[in-house]
Amino acid sequence: MISGRTGILGGSFDPIHFGHLAIAEEARVVLRLSRVLIIPVGEQPLKPGGSVASPAHRLAMARLACADNPFFEVSSIEIDRPGPSYTYVTLQLLHEQGFNDLYLILGMDALADLPRWREVQRILELAHIVGVSRPGVSCDMSHLLKIFPGLTERLIVIDGPRLDIASADLRTRVAQGRPIRYQTPDAVVTYIETHHLYR
Repeated sequence: MISGRTGILGGSFDPIHFGHLAIAEEARVVLRLSRVLIIPVGEQPLKPGGSVASPAHRLAMARLACADNPFFEVSSIEIDRPGPSYTYVTLQLLHEQGFNDLYLILGMDALADLPRWREVQRILELAHIVGVSRPGVSCDMSHLLKIFPGLTERLIVIDGPRLDIASADLRTRVAQGRPIRYQTPDAVVTYIETHHLYR
């Protein structure tokens, strides 16, 4: 059994940026989490086009971005598993590994998308849901609570740091030869340049 509360922040992280890191840190402090697992998705079930950078590149960038925060751990649990990366499967595997007090951190856009997820009731059994506000994104809570009555007891909403940064915008900037420094850690900028990603 692994003691303490564990936050889970999943995503494509294509590339990871300060918006992701700020949300993870906000949730860690507000909810007194012992750690936050940053989990790059292997195969995104809801985005048929998939990621632009390979899983290995996205994992490497996440590790570089999180290296200076002792409370952040990057996990390859979804990248190591073949097939679509379903959250309920990831949570079950983490439970089997001894992580029993889980807090799934979602931006409001992902929270609004919950009806499209697989096995939501199972997710609610395995983890608390942490909804984090994001700039320009709203979520119809009454609609969600109607569909998933069990969400009422499992949902925590926190006010996020509201950094308006998006991975898609960073990829576009790189392709156009524009700077992304100060939007993602310097180590990630260097990695993208070294490996000629998003050109």
